[in-house]
Amino acid sequence: MQLQHQIRVTTDGRRVTSRRDFLQRVGALAAATGMMSWTERVALASADLQKRGKKCILLWMSGGPSQFETFSPKPGESSGGETKAIATSVAGIQIADSLPNIAKQMQDFAVIRSMTSKEGSHPRATFLMHHGYLPMGGVAFPTLGSNVAQQIGDAACQLPSFVRIGGRVQNAGNGGLLGVDFDPLTVNNPTRPPENSRPTTTRERYERRLQLLTGLETDFGSVEGTDVVANHRKLVAASSEMILSPKMEAFDIEREPDSIRTSYGEGQFASGCLLARRLLEAGVTFVEVTMGGWDTHDDNFARVKQNCAEIDQPTAALVRDLKSRGMLDDTLVVWMGEFGRTPKINARQGRDHYPKAFNVALAGCGVRGGQVIGETDATGANVTDRPVTVNDLYQSIYSALGIDPAYENMSPIGRPIKLVDGGEPVRELF
Repeated sequence: MQLQHQIRVTTDGRRVTSRRDFLQRVGALAAATGMMSWTERVALASADLQKRGKKCILLWMSGGPSQFETFSPKPGESSGGETKAIATSVAGIQIADSLPNIAKQMQDFAVIRSMTSKEGSHPRATFLMHHGYLPMGGVAFPTLGSNVAQQIGDAACQLPSFVRIGGRVQNAGNGGLLGVDFDPLTVNNPTRPPENSRPTTTRERYERRLQLLTGLETDFGSVEGTDVVANHRKLVAASSEMILSPKMEAFDIEREPDSIRTSYGEGQFASGCLLARRLLEAGVTFVEVTMGGWDTHDDNFARVKQNCAEIDQPTAALVRDLKSRGMLDDTLVVWMGEFGRTPKINARQGRDHYPKAFNVALAGCGVRGGQVIGETDATGANVTDRPVTVNDLYQSIYSALGIDPAYENMSPIGRPIKLVDGGEPVRELF
């Protein structure tokens, strides 16, 4: 019996196999003939996970949040400064006193206290934590959200599979070699609809304008080539479908009951978290919500306390809300920044960049909450147990979402690029 891959041809003539269609056919045929191997069962299980509608929310703490003032306090140590530790809903686990709401929700969170990297500059570290790779000339690596959208996004959804809330972040990336189909839709202000997303005329007149545009593009393509026109048509078609869709109501958080909006708290990050949940319900697969201001080289303790006041209630509310709606089992929430901060407190009462040991928190999508993975020494300077690399984290994220981390995309020059090159999933997470 022969198996035929599902093939599509891109605008540049490359032939691309639809992994989901192929795995589903492999599984069906193998099951029918009783010939399914262990490897094929694993592949089929991955396809089944995809069909269940896995989703992801990345809470990006831009600037590098201090681990000492968030999930890895060191009270009583000179490196701990004035930060105190408080008990959580899980016996034996303490976090910083600036996160009281998350502390009450700790049974749903897993904290990795032993993240480690070598990248201490914002641009390179931001790129690494968003892509799982360092920048490399000639290779346009897709960002995490783009890879997830390509692998498990719902192509039939009228909204983009990947939405980034909170404005642009340098080196956070886009669809890269995957193309414009998987670029994020950027929402600068979560309390307002995306910019230029409301038609300025009637639907009929708008559609007539699209027909006129098609004629202009055809003339332009005869001079400049078809690739530019094809990409532009993709963007116009997707944008038009989106702005004319009733699903655009998902961007209006004013439609939420007052009780729900109050539970998330106030501020742009709170609105972003609420919008993220609404977008997932509307069919979006990956949402990134950004909170800046974590680069605390001076006045670290006051500034981090203020930042935590802005993210504590919304983060806890988001996880609680997802759980109450039965969405947390299939939604992975990741809280992270590009690195941590130094154990040493500088002369300006600040902390400097420190990638050697920092923390990440995760919840949902099979993650076993109420646990801490890894640890550092008394001062927080060195990882002493269960070091976790960025590649390990990426292996874990993709695995939780039912995505094969070894899946390869082909670069324009014919080079295969794995979603993750190396590392192992942090199995204790699951």
